[in-house]
Amino acid sequence: MIRHVVMFIWTEEATDEQKAAVVTELRKLPGAIPEISSYTVGADAGINEGNYEFAVVADFDTVDDYLVYRDHPQHQKVIAEHIRPIVASRAALQFNA
Repeated sequence: MIRHVVMFIWTEEATDEQKAAVVTELRKLPGAIPEISSYTVGADAGINEGNYEFAVVADFDTVDDYLVYRDHPQHQKVIAEHIRPIVASRAALQFNA
């Protein structure tokens, strides 16, 4: 299994409405991309200072399934229209889980 983890820090100008739109649009992806085995998105719980603000954790049976997700037009549209305009920092990795 491949686990994909991506974390974001939003720009100071990012509105609550923009952040909510990211959640809404990302949560549509499992219905559009059957290669996703598990998909969780959420804002930081605010327990520790200095954390990233938002994360996505997605599981895939194979590397090829992850690549389908990565390159899927609906995923790319969410990135272009909702994430990229408000992201200040991004960190990601994929690992064998």
